[in-house]
Amino acid sequence: MDGAVGAAHSCSMESTESTESTESTEIPEHFTALVRAEFAPATTYLNTASTSLPPARTVAAMRTALEAAAAGRPTDMFADVEAARASFAHLVGVPATRVATGASVATYTGLIATSLPAGAEVLTAEGDFSSVVNPFHVRRDLKVRTVPLEALAESVRPGTALVAVSAAQSADGRVADLPAIGAAARAHGARTYIDASQAAGWLDLDAGAYDYVSAVGFKWLLCPRGVAFLVVPEEPLGLEPVFAGWVAGERPWDSCYGPVEELAHSARRFDESPALYSWTGARRSLALLEEVGVDTVRAHDLALAERFRTGLAALGHAPVPAPGSPIVSVPGLGARQPQLSEAGIEVSDRAGNLRAAFHLYNTPADVDRLLNALES
Repeated sequence: MDGAVGAAHSCSMESTESTESTESTEIPEHFTALVRAEFAPATTYLNTASTSLPPARTVAAMRTALEAAAAGRPTDMFADVEAARASFAHLVGVPATRVATGASVATYTGLIATSLPAGAEVLTAEGDFSSVVNPFHVRRDLKVRTVPLEALAESVRPGTALVAVSAAQSADGRVADLPAIGAAARAHGARTYIDASQAAGWLDLDAGAYDYVSAVGFKWLLCPRGVAFLVVPEEPLGLEPVFAGWVAGERPWDSCYGPVEELAHSARRFDESPALYSWTGARRSLALLEEVGVDTVRAHDLALAERFRTGLAALGHAPVPAPGSPIVSVPGLGARQPQLSEAGIEVSDRAGNLRAAFHLYNTPADVDRLLNALES
């Protein structure tokens, strides 16, 4: 591997150089200028699968909201919640009326778990993220069956009530075969629950093809922590808003005292009381993703991941097979994470694997800097 690579953020952001990405989408000319205006990391940040970098517009909006509140003139941050709901709905291809807002995937998983009858079978993938599976295990009267990710679709059977899986695996980036899983579930009358936390923002996801889709916002959606979404069916039969408070009312400000007389007629009945400053930021982050476009983000991210895989092969390393994913996990190199961090390269150690995640603010120079560090 050639050690003479440029500085991490001084090179151009041509994401298709020296790659064999299967994506053919061309990167718009304005992409580089837009990303540079929004992001200026002081490190080579390759850790979006843990936490993303917030755009400058997001930081500015949250600062303004905090300063306005400190001055006793708070902004209308509930409008930010609705704008963020609409943006997320657009990004995943569903009406905003199907999107609930909250703070965590685990809460949504728990909500779905409460809707299942005793004895129901839930099919999950081995090693999936705990927030996606643990609430089903906590309900001791459910039957949770776990199979390898690649065998999920073929493992749906008569009597399976729900298939729950992450669209992309947190540990190693493997992408679930969602169309096959959805088809198998429909064939056997099972419902589907997809956690898109590691996918929404880069994956071409049709959330309307599944019963439930959840996602936190602080990863690929570039939002602050405290933001999460749940997509529910137009008629979410059996799903009860067990944690509904005043914001879940059809007229929230008339629902502050006593039982909520009329729950929202949309998915908003499943809303949690929002952490408003986070939603002020989320509105701007999601607007940026809409402006750039998921297709553009995906083409950029996957090209960088492919560049990294090619470089790893030249160094004699074999990552976990995860085609079509911007997350690359390399067995046996996780112990290098502290050393890399000291060198200003941020990645993760997951189960002994070095995990790098490439997003719109990364460049080919970032990839090369990581490869050079691994070579040395």
